[in-house]
Amino acid sequence: MAADNTSSVTEFILTGLTDQPGFKLPLFFLFLGFYVITTVGNLGLITLIWLNSHLHIPMYFFLFNLSFIDFSYSSTIIPKMLMSFVSKKNIISYSGCITQLFFFCFFVISESFILSAMAYDRYVAICKPLLYTVTMSPQVCLFLLLCVYGMGALGALAHTGNMLFLTFCGENLLNHYMCDILPLLELSCNTSYMNILAVFIFVAFGIGGSILTIFLSYGFILSSILHISSTEGRSKAFSTCSSHIIAVSLFFGSGIFAYLKPPSIIPLDKGKVCTVFYTIVVPMFNPLIYSLRNKDVKLAMKKTLGRIIFC
Repeated sequence: MAADNTSSVTEFILTGLTDQPGFKLPLFFLFLGFYVITTVGNLGLITLIWLNSHLHIPMYFFLFNLSFIDFSYSSTIIPKMLMSFVSKKNIISYSGCITQLFFFCFFVISESFILSAMAYDRYVAICKPLLYTVTMSPQVCLFLLLCVYGMGALGALAHTGNMLFLTFCGENLLNHYMCDILPLLELSCNTSYMNILAVFIFVAFGIGGSILTIFLSYGFILSSILHISSTEGRSKAFSTCSSHIIAVSLFFGSGIFAYLKPPSIIPLDKGKVCTVFYTIVVPMFNPLIYSLRNKDVKLAMKKTLGRIIFC
């Protein structure tokens, strides 16, 4: 029975990270711990920003959405991944696989563009401080956010649509812990040069557009900082960007390594381990980066905890 007009496969078997039984239980608890930290960290940051009025400014508006995106795409991947460590056969339906791929692409692409919006916000704050409240008005922030999620939706539709043209002729063992683009291309029996080229164009456009925005923003920021006469002023300006720079480096560095490397460097079987970093580790680190290095967030945390204790 066909899943659609082009495929004879109705379900896929995910191989997971390892086929070694001795590693599965320790890995289950390790990634369960990652997921708990990711959930508590991101939902905690969302709650802090929501409850504290002094955080209701553009910078934290975008951070609120970054935390939402990190939590969402971790939840798209990790629960199914955990099943691979405790199930004898980790099965996902064809429609479930395409759905997971869509939401994974949507949130990952949205993250790349929310990081770009955050870079633009820092550019305005440092380079045009007197015009900040006008330039980053609520209407502008909402427009930027709609662009972020709009680009995420367009990218996800493009990648998912590309996968829907593939045919799977009976072989359904997917060499990954999730439904990702490259393993689906490898498994398909009619993958063409055009399918692969489309993937690299979409990825390069999403990553390239975001990186270009970030580089331009930080180029202007660096130029402005170098014109600040006092050492204290330069240090303060750099500190407002440090958390974002770390988050950008982790996300884009690991994403580029996972998707834009030649297959000859790292085979897909080992390459799936590389994707763990940006799909699972980065969303866990982001709330820690912004909490531990941000005085406003730490102050909000103290106030919120104080309300709970003395309530």
